[in-house]
Amino acid sequence: MTDTIYCVPAIRDFSDEILFEQYGFHSVIKTSASSFVAMADTVSQKYKDQLCCVVVDTGFSFTHIVPYYNGKVIREGILRIDVGGKVLTNLLKEWISYRQLNVMEETYVMNECKEDICFVADDFPKHMEIAKRRGKENTIVQDYVLPDFNIHSRGFIRTPEDNVCDDLQKLRVNIERFAVPETLFSPSDIGISQMGIPEAIATAVKKCPYGLRGRLLNNIVLCGGNVLFPGFKERVAKDLRPFVDQIYDIQLRDVADPITFAWHCGRNAVKLGAWDNKFVSKAEYSEHGSVIWRFSA
Repeated sequence: MTDTIYCVPAIRDFSDEILFEQYGFHSVIKTSASSFVAMADTVSQKYKDQLCCVVVDTGFSFTHIVPYYNGKVIREGILRIDVGGKVLTNLLKEWISYRQLNVMEETYVMNECKEDICFVADDFPKHMEIAKRRGKENTIVQDYVLPDFNIHSRGFIRTPEDNVCDDLQKLRVNIERFAVPETLFSPSDIGISQMGIPEAIATAVKKCPYGLRGRLLNNIVLCGGNVLFPGFKERVAKDLRPFVDQIYDIQLRDVADPITFAWHCGRNAVKLGAWDNKFVSKAEYSEHGSVIWRFSA
């Protein structure tokens, strides 16, 4: 089971009760999603020589930047950004509701809309200029047809020139397509006084021992649903470069499915026995309670 880094003790203890007492699990391992990713490198034939990595876990509720050495977290380098997919969906709902149609109660539909239409701009000012243009000169604007849950169970994109589905309700989406994901790179735009992802990566690495910094920057793993935004990886690489000394090489790793990647890493590591000494049995939990996790960490 994955817990958030520095999980609130009350939540952690309650999840123990659910797993062992309500569902009767025989044994459980609890750690962060990023730890599953980092441990996978230590048992992988492909990455076994990569002793260091930085895991960027940008999911629904938050973004964590976590450096690792040989599968062990470097705690002084952990950073959290309070921006995730939920913030982006809520932001899109607010902007669309203010400008076009009240969709404040349509979280599910707007989350799908975000996934379908949003992308990360490689040059934000340039895209802003394009979005100001009219007619065919504006290559960003799109119509998003909302689902009617009769014929269409999910919304879809159509071009302004397409005359089909004229009888269906639709949204005209322009600046929102790239301004919403921009929050991941500039949280201060919506009043969150925190660093964006590229600056946070550089800051996390600088908090680590000097001798590890080059190795950390050479193995940055991007996972979590926000990685699926088109242009995300390229923008991180572009914005990270100015924050990092030129002597260091920056390598960002692609993963097959960023949403389930941590789970696959955990499954493979368990199959190979890498976590055997980390499991806590129900008997151990019954004897020691939730404090047993401190000894298994």
